[in-house]
Amino acid sequence: MATKKKRQINLALQGGGSHGAFTWGVLDRLLEEDDIEIAAISGTSAGAMNAVVCGEGLMEGDAAHARAQLDHFWLGIGDAAAQMSPFRRTQWQQQTDDYSLTYSPMYQMSLAISRMISPYVANPFDINPLRDALNALIDFERVRKSRKVKLFINTTHVATGGLRCFREHELTVDMVLASGCLPYLFQTPIIDGEGYWDGGYIANPALEPMSRATGCSDALIVQLNPIVRNEMPRTAHEIADRLNEITFNASLVSELRFIGERNRLIDKGELSRDRHPRLNLHMIHGDEELGRFPPSSKLLAEKAFLIKLKALGRAAADEWLGKHGDNIGSRSTFNYARLVAAMTQDSDDPPTAAGVGERD
Repeated sequence: MATKKKRQINLALQGGGSHGAFTWGVLDRLLEEDDIEIAAISGTSAGAMNAVVCGEGLMEGDAAHARAQLDHFWLGIGDAAAQMSPFRRTQWQQQTDDYSLTYSPMYQMSLAISRMISPYVANPFDINPLRDALNALIDFERVRKSRKVKLFINTTHVATGGLRCFREHELTVDMVLASGCLPYLFQTPIIDGEGYWDGGYIANPALEPMSRATGCSDALIVQLNPIVRNEMPRTAHEIADRLNEITFNASLVSELRFIGERNRLIDKGELSRDRHPRLNLHMIHGDEELGRFPPSSKLLAEKAFLIKLKALGRAAADEWLGKHGDNIGSRSTFNYARLVAAMTQDSDDPPTAAGVGERD
């Protein structure tokens, strides 16, 4: 009996704090597909954590091992939060399914401190629980020796403001932490004498370096920061939160615009397909589901909340596979052209949260 040909795909994982547990669910479902092969993973911030945990699992074993590693990592985050995190919901919030931290005294205090006091003062010993969690789970020396899955860990180079993608053959825990370093919360990781911050400022996540390195024709983006919010922000918190979402989506929208224009020129025959391979784009997004949670919940790491997000991610991936999985390798399933046109005021048809990830 002939072996079914594998559908090869690159994964692009966005950052979003604890909402990265949504991506945990997406990966968990994708890894159940025996005929899908992950060629490379590009990750930023929480996406970088998912990338290295999933990638190491695939390097050291198989899909089942990668799923177990992801479970171990995220459930461990939930256990650590139960012991150490100052961000907790009240009993009333737990009973009413309210996940907001906006009016939590500890949350407000942390915001105020982070704007007034440097992390070099507030956290002089550079304590970061994620360092211990990653070191306990990931054998970085083995990751550096493996060539089974290509990894692209996106960071912002502080000195130039440019993108720096760290690769699997050089990867260290500090490089992964740099990808999620918000400079007003954590001390800047120094790597080879240079400082690096959260990759979301410049690439959330980067698509082009991964595409060039692998030659894979398909990239699946797992989107955590809502691209579209139909409600007008009015309170100070809502305005600040929406500005953050726009900021952390800007680089991705810009890259989608570039890829979309290149694909258009390829389709018209103005660019050679041999020299400029066409990139099929796909997206699993949390605009509707994650959009129901306030942005402050990105700092909420209760185990029950993480498990809830995982379930939402699995359901989203399952739905996408049912609708679009057979199109891997043949065409895009994400209407990036309409989204980019609306965002650049080239269209009178603004995108809605319900239609962002669908193809006409």
